[in-house]
Amino acid sequence: MTEPVFWLALSFFLVAISLTILLMAAIPTFQEISRASRSVQRLADLLVQELPPALESLRMAGLEVSELTEELHQSAKGASAAVQQVSEGAKQTAQTARSALVAIKAGWQAFIKPRRKSSRLKDFTNQSLK
Repeated sequence: MTEPVFWLALSFFLVAISLTILLMAAIPTFQEISRASRSVQRLADLLVQELPPALESLRMAGLEVSELTEELHQSAKGASAAVQQVSEGAKQTAQTARSALVAIKAGWQAFIKPRRKSSRLKDFTNQSLK
């Protein structure tokens, strides 16, 4: 047993057995890695096909949202202007109504009060007619 060739052969035999066991244990792992790489490849192909149209759709949706926001802003400005015009119209109508009410009130008071026999206006008109 002191033969070095024997120990060398025994060492090579044990290393070969260890490598064989290691490879047999690694084969399922390599198969799973292969399946995972195929799955990743399919996912990458799907992303290459689907991602550009999806990104284009998102870009178009962003543009549409921007357009709708601008339209909404313009509509809000128009509504604000319309409200302002209605407010101005209401103020003018109220002022006209007040003026009409004052005129009616003055007319009513002039109708109810007895007339004076001489008034400045009559004197003035009489003098101008002469």
